[in-house]
Amino acid sequence: MPALSGGTGGADALAPLLHTALGALTEGAARRGGPVAAGAPTQLAAQVAREFAASSGADALHQLTELLAHGSADPADPACAAHLHCPPLAVAVAADLVVSALNPSQDSWDQAPAATTLETLLLEELAHLVGYDPAEAAGVLTSGGTESNLMGLMLARDRVLAKTAGHQVELAGVPVAGPRPRILASAAAHFSVQRAAALLGLGEDAVLPVAVDHTQRMDPEALAAELEGCARRGEVAVAVVATAGTTDTGAIDPLRECAALAAAHGAWLHVDAAYGGGALLSDQLAPLLDGIALADSVSLDWHKLGWQPAAAGIFLVRQAETYASLARRAVYLNPADDEEAGYPSLLGLSLRTTRRADAFKIAVTLRTLGREGLGRLVDRCHELAGWGARATAAHPRLELHAEPVLTAFLFRYTPADPELTDPALVDQVNAGLRRRLLREGRAVVGRTELPGDGPGRVRLKLTLLNPHTTDADVERLLHAVAVAGQAEEEALRAAPSTPRTATRGDAQ
Repeated sequence: MPALSGGTGGADALAPLLHTALGALTEGAARRGGPVAAGAPTQLAAQVAREFAASSGADALHQLTELLAHGSADPADPACAAHLHCPPLAVAVAADLVVSALNPSQDSWDQAPAATTLETLLLEELAHLVGYDPAEAAGVLTSGGTESNLMGLMLARDRVLAKTAGHQVELAGVPVAGPRPRILASAAAHFSVQRAAALLGLGEDAVLPVAVDHTQRMDPEALAAELEGCARRGEVAVAVVATAGTTDTGAIDPLRECAALAAAHGAWLHVDAAYGGGALLSDQLAPLLDGIALADSVSLDWHKLGWQPAAAGIFLVRQAETYASLARRAVYLNPADDEEAGYPSLLGLSLRTTRRADAFKIAVTLRTLGREGLGRLVDRCHELAGWGARATAAHPRLELHAEPVLTAFLFRYTPADPELTDPALVDQVNAGLRRRLLREGRAVVGRTELPGDGPGRVRLKLTLLNPHTTDADVERLLHAVAVAGQAEEEALRAAPSTPRTATRGDAQ
């Protein structure tokens, strides 16, 4: 009979399996030999299919672990710097394993007695970190920023529209007639804002994009104008979504001004600090988030600038009573008489029912390193980004877009050939060099586009979340980008039918 992970014999059952898995992780990483396996996507997919079909029995754990390690993008490699994809701390991974072994579920006290209290205590600490009064705030662990943003906008919908509709929106639904609901978010806000609007019955078109500056920071005058436009048209401003750490540039919207404008128009303020919330760990960077405590709700992700295994999202509200529309009673999970007898339930704080005890790994990390220790990691990554940006600006073939705010910056390769300076061709070279680096297994570099229309908007991105990366590592990565750019130039010149101009579609 297969061994179980829990119970008094759980550790004995796990020990030899962990030895096998850790060995296979090492072997797979060595087999990969870099930040990502070399080869085209179709080659890797065929390899995965072959080895998956061949794995079986007692060897399956070793075989498939080695395969996964070989075919993964390794966020601990200094040349893997494309996304908000952190290398998790070993202590957090070990804590996550404990949760997997014990398998508590946060939907009822009798499935997670200790974990229920631990999550509550952790959220009190995180509320204090944000600047909320822990005695008045409430929150929950989520799967990440997308779920947290959905929760914030759901509560905004329920609270704000109830005033105009005259009924509980969560029960009777969004009014068909009456003023149109609007959500205002910057043009650089995360796409989950539009997705949430669709799921909440408001429609993606309910989201009004607010203009941003060169760094992708929301323009407060543009926000004021959009809110005044809503008022003139008789529309209801349900929420303002301010971003504290945009995905591409790490830009932080003017939180205090956003709060004042939202309050003046009766709108809920939700701050998406999934990325930038990590700055709260740093004495140096925390002032960038001045005003976050004025938000009605906040999203944080510790699987970004918190070095946790995914998922480690956090959703917080400033006032616990604003959570009312999420309250749920299930007689088999949280009967009222159980709660009256002192058995608390977290069911009414989440959109999910079964839910892992993701608070545990964060709690272990905080107790191990403290805010000061984690803050040093944040500061180191910020320093790396600053150094990388200066090195980029000094490079003859690289063009820096803007100074980094947190730990990421945008740039592009500029062709040396004067015949390849058409904006669409420059886009084509930059898009191609990134794929070349992936195909060769040399680097994982991000790619995005600046807001606007037409060619010339493609940019490369380095997101530096590995505090063990050195300045020399970043320099080598930038050199690899430049070499790949030169190779793309040569390939473009060698192509017999390559025109010296390109359409926007060619650059995608």
